[in-house]
Amino acid sequence: MRQRITNATIVEGGERFKGSLLIEDGIIADIAREGNIQPRWLSDSGIDETNAEGMLLLPGVIDDHVHNREPGLTHKADMDSETRAAAAGGVTTVFDMPNVVPQTTSLKLLEERYLLAGEKCHVNYAFYLGATADNIDDIRNIDTTRVPGIKLFMGSSTGNMLVDKEESLRAIFKACPGILMTHCEDTSRINRRIAEVQARYDGDYDNIRHHAEVRDHDACYDSTSLAVRLARETGCRLHVAHLSTARELSLFAPGDSQVTAEACVAHLLFCDEDYDTLGARIKCNPAVKGSQDRDALREACRDGRIRIIATDHAPHLLEEKRGGYLKAVSGMPMVQYSLPAVLTLCDEGAMTIERAVELMCHNPAELFGVDRRGHILPGYHADLVLLSHTKWTVTAGSVLSKCHWSPLEGRTLNWKVERTLVNGRCVWDGKRIDPSVYGECVRFKAF
Repeated sequence: MRQRITNATIVEGGERFKGSLLIEDGIIADIAREGNIQPRWLSDSGIDETNAEGMLLLPGVIDDHVHNREPGLTHKADMDSETRAAAAGGVTTVFDMPNVVPQTTSLKLLEERYLLAGEKCHVNYAFYLGATADNIDDIRNIDTTRVPGIKLFMGSSTGNMLVDKEESLRAIFKACPGILMTHCEDTSRINRRIAEVQARYDGDYDNIRHHAEVRDHDACYDSTSLAVRLARETGCRLHVAHLSTARELSLFAPGDSQVTAEACVAHLLFCDEDYDTLGARIKCNPAVKGSQDRDALREACRDGRIRIIATDHAPHLLEEKRGGYLKAVSGMPMVQYSLPAVLTLCDEGAMTIERAVELMCHNPAELFGVDRRGHILPGYHADLVLLSHTKWTVTAGSVLSKCHWSPLEGRTLNWKVERTLVNGRCVWDGKRIDPSVYGECVRFKAF
């Protein structure tokens, strides 16, 4: 099958240019820049054409951090519903987390999830193996050409997969054959802070605003600094998930190939002032913190200390989000709106669009060694997204996630996803999902 996209504004490799591209059997076959000698295929009447005049053409987003909840938690989300949401948001590849039921902590359970995904995922997919103190042999034996890495919870969060003894942590760091992604919060510090907050605020101790006081800056920094130290001592390739504090950024440097960091969209959009209007809808682990932390994370996206922007897409039913910081569950659905939201931040000066594409498309592909995805280049899979510069307001009715809500409801975004292609097939046409389009298992280059 041959098709072409013409007259698009293409963003690739840190530059923006007007051009067209040819797709053959799901692969980008050629790219024609406006003003250069034009290839014959541009005028071939036998090729299906999409005229993208006035639209941005980006590589499909690679989100290295989602929770699609299947198996075991499908009352709130599943692979089908959440990859529909991803496709509607221009996300063409997702790496799914292991804190499901049963937890993905063995190679057998990991393989079962891959088999399930082949029948359900409308975008490309891969799954992390979860680390425990008891599955070192499974960690050593992952197939690094199929598995993005090992996920280690150094702080207690949804799913209770905590590993916090330094001896056990060191063994995992030593055993990991690829990338180790860590959730870093010091649980002992958090438990002490719960007691302190309860004593200080008495009858108001469960106010949602206290979430950022309990899961505070020290809880994050102490755990992240431990992870970085263990990585340096063992030689492990470390990727720290969802940084939330300015202080943690001192542990990372642009261009460091061993120790890297991720920021999530929620921590770039929100600050603790938003608890007053959004309440537990923005409760997540680690907590959304002060405006100075949010602004520092944006700066780190610009200067390279943050290597990837992801979502930590974590849907829950709204009834599970009721209550204060002790009762309401942590996590929010973000994958459907992450790209339009970040591009809107670009319009507001947080970063350039070219930089956003590096953080959401190019860098995830390069950091994890994704095979032929994340760029608009000949020979790469045609995972692509077209966007128009159109103002629109997020409503509950637009939410495709199974939980049917978003913390962005009522927010006006400046960019709209008009078309999403996965391996050359249109899965989202701006209005609806084509349920016949399924993604592929992502392949990774040898680590």
